[in-house]
Formats: sequence, C-alpha cells, structure tokens
Amino acid sequence: MAGLGFWRLAQEDPDWTAVIEESGGEYRAGEVLAAANQTVHALRTLGMRDGDGLTLLMPNLVQMVEIYAAALQAGWYYTPVNFHLTGPEVAYIIHDAEAKAFFCHVRFAEIGLAAVAALEKEGHGLPKAALISVGGEIPGFTPLEEFRGGHSTELPPDRTYGAAMHYTSGTTGRPKGVRRALSGQDPDTMAELGTTFPGFFGITPGKGGVHLVTSPNYHTAVTQFGGNSLQMGHTLALMDKWTPEGTLEMIQRTRATHTHMVPTQFHRMLNLPDEVKKRYDVSSMKVAIHAAAPCPQHVKRAMLDWWGPVVYEYYAATEGGGTIATPEDWLAHPGTVGKAWPISEVKAFDDDGDEVPVGTPGTVYMKMLAADFEYKGDRAKTEANRHAGFFTVGDVGYFDEDGFLYLCDRKIDMIISGGVNIYPAEIEGELLRHPAVGDVAVFGIPDEDWGEQIKAVVELNEGYTASDELGQEIIASLDGRLARLKWPKSVDFTDQLPREPNGKLFKRRLRDPYWAGHETAI
Repeated sequence: MAGLGFWRLAQEDPDWTAVIEESGGEYRAGEVLAAANQTVHALRTLGMRDGDGLTLLMPNLVQMVEIYAAALQAGWYYTPVNFHLTGPEVAYIIHDAEAKAFFCHVRFAEIGLAAVAALEKEGHGLPKAALISVGGEIPGFTPLEEFRGGHSTELPPDRTYGAAMHYTSGTTGRPKGVRRALSGQDPDTMAELGTTFPGFFGITPGKGGVHLVTSPNYHTAVTQFGGNSLQMGHTLALMDKWTPEGTLEMIQRTRATHTHMVPTQFHRMLNLPDEVKKRYDVSSMKVAIHAAAPCPQHVKRAMLDWWGPVVYEYYAATEGGGTIATPEDWLAHPGTVGKAWPISEVKAFDDDGDEVPVGTPGTVYMKMLAADFEYKGDRAKTEANRHAGFFTVGDVGYFDEDGFLYLCDRKIDMIISGGVNIYPAEIEGELLRHPAVGDVAVFGIPDEDWGEQIKAVVELNEGYTASDELGQEIIASLDGRLARLKWPKSVDFTDQLPREPNGKLFKRRLRDPYWAGHETAI
C-alpha cells in the first residue's frame, strides 16, 4: 500500500466496499469518490473557494460520506447539523457558519424549509442554487443528482485539506462552532497523518476493517472515528436509526471490527433478553470505544464479560485533547478514564488556578499539542474557559498516584447539600443497578434547610409501573452501597429522559422547572 487517505486508496482500489447502509445498500470506493468529485466541481460553479463552508441536515446515508469526502479535499469547512433542532436553530448555524451551501434530506424537509424561511426573514437567504435536496425533491431545492449531474468525476484541481466544524451543544447559550485553522496542505498527506489517532485504540490500517457508526453524523466523534476509518481504507457500516438488537444484527452482518458507542447504548444492549444476545455473533468486534457520558462500573464490567477485553474508554471534547483507558488500564484502575493521549496534556486546577494534589478533585483542563481552536465569532467565549494555555468544558475530576484521571461529574451538575459536594454521576450509576431502572438522571432541587436536596428522575424498564412504593424501593436499594447523604430524597418517573442520540443528557430541561422562581437556579 503506497499510502493512506481515502482519495488515494479509492483510486488504487475502486472496487473496495467503502459504505454499507443499514438498509442493505453497498457502495464501492470508486462510486463514492466519483460522487465526491462531482460535488466539488458542482459547488465550485457556485463560487465556493478555500475556507468556505457547507452545512448538511442528513441521516447516516452514503451521501453524507460523499459530501464529507468532497469538503475535505476542497479546503472547505464541513458542518453537519443536528436534525432535532428547529428551523430557526438550524438557520442560526447555517448563517453563523457562513455556509455557502445547504444540503437537506427529504426526511427533514419541514425543518429545512423552516430554516430557509428564517434565513430569508433575517435577510441572510442563500441563493436557490445553493439549496440542495437529498433523497428526493424539496420545494425550492435542487435535487442532488441534478445538481452534480454532468460534472466531471475526476479529481478536482487545486486540492487542499478541509476540516469539520461541529457546533457545541449550547447548554449555556447559543451553540458555537469549534473552528481550527486550515492547513492548506495536500488532502491525502493530511488524511494519512490523521490516521495516527485511531492507533491509540489499537485500530490499524488496511482492508478488512469495518467501522460501525451507531450515532448521528452531527456528533464530533462520528466524523472523527468514521472519517479516520475511511481514510485508513476501512468500510463504514452506517446505522440509520440505533436500536439495541439492530446493533448486534449489524455487527454480525457486516463483521464489524470496531465501533464508537456511549454508555446508554451499552446499558440498553445489556438489558436485552439473554436469548436475543445469544442469537448474534459479535466475535468480529475487536475495539469498542465509548465516551460522552459517565459509564457505571457494573455496566463496563458486564460489557467486558460479554464482548471480552475490547472495550476502550476515552475522555475528550469537541474542542480537542483527551485521555484514553485501554481495557487493561481500566481493569487495573477501575473507574478511570485513562491517561492523556500522546498528543495531549490534561491537568486539574482548583478555583484559584493552582494544580490540585493527587486524589483531590479539581476542574479538568486539557490542551491538544500544536492544535488550537476558537469558538467561531466569539473571542470572549474562546478565552473565558482558558487557563495557562489549557481549556475546560467544566468537568470535575482527580488523578491517582499513577497519573490516571477519574471524573466526578460536570461542575454545573454538582449538588451542594448542607455544604457537602455531591456528584450525581456516582448516584446514577448505583441506581442503574436496580432492575426497574432503564435510565436515570440525578440533580439538585431547592431545599430551605440544606440549600439543595437530591432528586432522581427515572425511566422505567418494560414490565414495571411507576408508584410511590417503587420509588422508595429504588432509593432503598442504595443501602450499603452509598452513604445516606447521597440518597435521593424522592423519585419522579418519566416516559423518556431527554437524551441526545449520543447519550448526552439535557439535564437542564429536567432541573430548571424545579428552580423556577428561585434566585439560586443552577
């Protein structure tokens, strides 16, 4: 193999299967490359140049990969947008990203049309030629096949490496794009350099690798791990809609070798009946990476028992930097999220900006060596969470004597009851041990005597009915495992917790109603 990089590999071996869709569609690398090249040529007729951006509102389908492969060889910013947002929220991202083109799948036509209307209302409308529909027709949009039809399938001239620009979740205000300077370098060379990162998890280049994509494309990790896998010559197996049994079926059908998941997905797969789990062969899985949310130790152990020593964990952020825990690391240091990547530094500081001693919780700060970022258009926010060249996303954690990091929780989620710091993630992990608990969120609510008291909101597994008695049983199950000061005072039940498909919980949506009218709302 002369080198890595999707565009180079696809020319060398156009018949390699680059994409498998959940519905069964399979696409050769040569087909994907030709479509990507056509997309570049077509967008350049709109006047797109180096440093411009494009946005897409799409499910996990082959066209997503084609647009990615177009943007990253043409020096453009690639921004997939959360399809759970409203039209005006999507419009904000399109405008803020300074996108010169907007791709919208027919499945999300209503949101896309609302976004276009909002842009036009604000005087920021895109030219009709820059509105491209995928998978069918949307009024006012040009269908993708028509848009790029007739354009050359050959590599475009003047190729430079682009970049993904994802938007943060915006839990404290409008989301911001995490933007990095473009290198101006050859796409194949830069893509090959990027394939170093999967090697930290034991993923190696070459045909035969199959990366299972389980979450929507608008998450940073999907682009990072999926994109790097493609650049290594691996096949992307795309799940359109995640289900626990569907994941096992896709692993067996595609012989998937590696994937990226979140603890919620682990928990829900583990809750499948034993006869269902035994129905599928998952022995092809060599590396199962997880992140994005705390993983209860009993869940992690159960996955290691089921899938073997293939479960890797990392802690990172869209902004960059992070840690990694191999299966061996975690078994030797249960609960750790690992040590810093070779290309990263991670430290914990107290509120005075001093590095905390071993075993003492502090705010976790990170930095990626030789790779900085900015929140697009917001210099104040970019600088606000910095210290000594490091940045933070507000997580609290501590290091042990061997240098392994352990996360406590997000600082904003910490409960202070009677002057004691209480971390909900620990409580949530223990509550998940109860057979009735399918999912759970723990947070602080107002208490006149204690400042805050602990509230648990539970999503029940099938076969259980919400009742005061069950709530008390769930609380009592903590006996002997958690100090009583960490026990929830009460349990509420909900049909479904407000989670992103990547496992992140919108805890504010649950917490804010309890704090309405209180001056100290968190």
